[in-house]
Amino acid sequence: MVSEKQKVMSSRENILALVKQNQPENKSLPVVDQFHGNIETAVDTFRSVLVSIGGEVHLVRTVDEVRVILEEKTPPGKRVISLVESISLGDTLDEQADPHSLENVYLAILKSPLGVGENGAVWVTSRETKVSALPFICEHLAVVVSRDKIVPTLHEAYEQLEISDHDYGVFIAGPSKTADIEQSLVLGAHGSKSMTVFIL
Repeated sequence: MVSEKQKVMSSRENILALVKQNQPENKSLPVVDQFHGNIETAVDTFRSVLVSIGGEVHLVRTVDEVRVILEEKTPPGKRVISLVESISLGDTLDEQADPHSLENVYLAILKSPLGVGENGAVWVTSRETKVSALPFICEHLAVVVSRDKIVPTLHEAYEQLEISDHDYGVFIAGPSKTADIEQSLVLGAHGSKSMTVFIL
């Protein structure tokens, strides 16, 4: 006599066997190219988007131009941390630094390995920031990115990123802002009050 459990198992096996026999033919995945933008206009798009969300963009030829612009914008006596080797403004930073020691940083200068045209964002990792709190605790943020490292879309950016290579990484687009409180726009609520990107 066949038990109920055996009947269920037999039915299950029959169903799975029928499903296996009636599988559709394997097909190659389609090539979807709609997520790739125009590399020729990536820099212009990056610039217009970042300016529209409150950032500032400078097209420069050398890091000396970056230094001159930042020196003019920074009041004397303010604490500056530069993590761009060729821009010797202010102090550098050690990876073991206590994030609380950065509370008085007026300007932080970083280098980004990648920019995204469609949202005006730059990618930074623990390699560029040393201390992950730096770009968010400083009053003003300056980022240097190479023109040839700006891609049109976020999809193309992710194609270039090796996420597993870093313990921390973030896209930053524009200064921190919120209008949640009484519908008044507040800059610097969650990060820097201003963001300046230098496209080299």
